Amino acid sequence: MYNLLKGKRGIIFGALDENSIAWKIAERAHEEGATFVLTNAPVALRMGAINELAKKTNSEVIPADATSMEDIENLVTKSMEILGGKLDFVLHSIGMSVNVRKGIHYTEQNYKFTEKGWDISAVSFHKVMNVLYHNDAMNEWGSIVALTYMAAQRVFPDYNDMADNKAYLESIARSFGYFFGTEKKVRVNTISQSPTPTTAGSGVKGFDGFFNYAEKMSPLGNATALECADYTISLFSDLTKKVTLQNLFHDGGFSNMGVSQSIIENFSDNE
Repeated sequence: MYNLLKGKRGIIFGALDENSIAWKIAERAHEEGATFVLTNAPVALRMGAINELAKKTNSEVIPADATSMEDIENLVTKSMEILGGKLDFVLHSIGMSVNVRKGIHYTEQNYKFTEKGWDISAVSFHKVMNVLYHNDAMNEWGSIVALTYMAAQRVFPDYNDMADNKAYLESIARSFGYFFGTEKKVRVNTISQSPTPTTAGSGVKGFDGFFNYAEKMSPLGNATALECADYTISLFSDLTKKVTLQNLFHDGGFSNMGVSQSIIENFSDNE
């Protein structure tokens, strides 16, 4: 460990179980010397094992619905009280599509489900930053990171309306990041991670297929949840003080590939 986050305080959204990227980030942040509050929706807290993570990282858990301004206000206020000051980092690792869960095809969509998923997966990021911004809750050179996926730029048919949500999320990061940067010297970035076998990710239809495809397409192979955690820690640290408004691909090179020799050989074998 390098004490990259020694003395830094933060909030981590979205740790559900040990397969969650947010869980790995919390473990790594603790190892690097940070103190933080863990949060998730009340229903998710009942499903997950977050208290185990809290004990392991000496953290407190504050339930919060990330679509509720009242809940976020309470979360931010209490976090600063518990941690003893302003925040240095915030992780937004939240995503949910009711249409995906219900097996509703992208061309059909229940639009009430669409709006709910959009609010949870994307607008919640604006709401969180809104509260942080207006409460002057972030220290200068602080870092806010949200997790995204490449379906925001390219077509992955079974990713459904989550692709739209991620595109909106990335736009919020740029737009709000401008104001956070110019006025408060706070960085805002998104990390576009490889397909990762988390509880949420594995629920997408055909996940195993495109996980294996991405592995064969990427020069370095898929990035793991732990590797994503390491990358996130670098963005929370002072080593990346001038990195902001970026969508950063952490995917083993997949995002710049057209085709790989491995994929060509796979199709050649089937001729």
